[in-house]
Amino acid sequence: MTTTTTSKLIRGYEVVIGFETHAQLATQSKIFSRASTAFGAEPNTQACAVDLALPGTLPVMNRTAVECAIKLGLALGSHIAPESIFARKNYFYPDLPKGYQISQFEIPVVQGGEVQFFLGDEKKTVRLVRAHLEEDAGKSLHEDFIGQSGIDLNRAGTPLLEIVTEPDMRSSEEAVAYARELHKIVTWIGICDGNMQEGSFRCDANVSVRKPGAPLGTRREIKNLNSFKFMQQAIDYEIRWQIEEIEDGRAIQQATVLFDPDTGETEAMRTKEDAADYRYFPDPDLPPLQISRQWVDEQRALMTELPRTMAARFVADYGLPEYDATTLTQSKAMAAYFETAAQASKQPKLASNWIMGEVSRRLNANDMALDASPVSAAQLGALIGRIADGTIANNAAKQVFEALWSGEFTDVDAVIEAKDLKPMNDAGALEAIINDVIAANADNVAQFRAGKDKAFNALVGQIMKASKGKANPQQVNDLLRAKLAG
Repeated sequence: MTTTTTSKLIRGYEVVIGFETHAQLATQSKIFSRASTAFGAEPNTQACAVDLALPGTLPVMNRTAVECAIKLGLALGSHIAPESIFARKNYFYPDLPKGYQISQFEIPVVQGGEVQFFLGDEKKTVRLVRAHLEEDAGKSLHEDFIGQSGIDLNRAGTPLLEIVTEPDMRSSEEAVAYARELHKIVTWIGICDGNMQEGSFRCDANVSVRKPGAPLGTRREIKNLNSFKFMQQAIDYEIRWQIEEIEDGRAIQQATVLFDPDTGETEAMRTKEDAADYRYFPDPDLPPLQISRQWVDEQRALMTELPRTMAARFVADYGLPEYDATTLTQSKAMAAYFETAAQASKQPKLASNWIMGEVSRRLNANDMALDASPVSAAQLGALIGRIADGTIANNAAKQVFEALWSGEFTDVDAVIEAKDLKPMNDAGALEAIINDVIAANADNVAQFRAGKDKAFNALVGQIMKASKGKANPQQVNDLLRAKLAG
């Protein structure tokens, strides 16, 4: 499959979306101090003098945060700058007591790269502009019922990696698929826990619309989207709103907006600043960040097998389609589950079909994670093995799976014996069932002979039911067609 840049039009407009994602890095301490980053502490108990830049304090770079940035660069095929600069981003906000945020501007640590993913069966690529290290600000707390607001500075100084894309996405579905893929990557390589509810993975979507071939439209930034469901709802609403504004003759004003899940609408929070408004300048307290080739090589040696590398291996070693391989590497748990089932059954494609089909369906229906599945990978592998060697047919296999899922049995062969699920090998008995079904379904027989194929399927269904799913479907088809042709 090839990467595509096609886009659908909405009321004659092309949608253009870029993303800025803040991934909180998996460090024990903050980016420039030794204060804890643990979530859930009492307000203002984890903000030290360095985080607040009190007089006489100096920031010191967190080595682990830099290593997290290196890992992301390696995972996304980016250039890792041998030297990058920290800058002060100046703005006033109550939860930023320093009056500036330490970030990176002209020379970020990670430059370029791309994220590839599937949207349905279509392969997409989103190019990255950069990923830069920075510190988080505090958090404003609004107690409407008492009419007061407070500031919690626990997050001040928490290490972030801001990942910025080119405006390559053309629909809300594509934007969500990109965000899911990026979320998978940062959690897979262990640089972020990905907890969106706790703010560890926050996405800002820059949305604009234009007529095809026209210059980019004015963008509005939807801030702090903390669930994939709300992300799609927010982008869809913003697209509709912008189109309606333009068609009513009003110009779009660059702004930062928030999404309200209760109303399903975005609402302007403030006019959007440009880079010049922040008055960036190099932070005088931090020397340039030096990253040696040796340091990069050390981190490369420690990297786990990446999703895209594992997917390529699944295609090469197991003969899977690229779509299957990409789906099965959505998480380490799913990839490991597949490999165990594939190796146990020696039927990788069948294992893939069952995992993406019945196993995933059951997990989703019960809102369960894969590691909580009542059917282990080894059990699934044994079940698939019995299908492959002809011990049971597909219909019987579903009964075995149900018995394993419910906990009624733990052994595949025990289920097969207890429920008498081995296929019918007696040709005479099968022929007798077919004769009985033909005799009892004269209308379906007549309809089939009149050219209606659905009637044939109905007869097959009756035969399989009468045989309690034990009959070989191909044998049933062959014998039934022979008899109806006679």
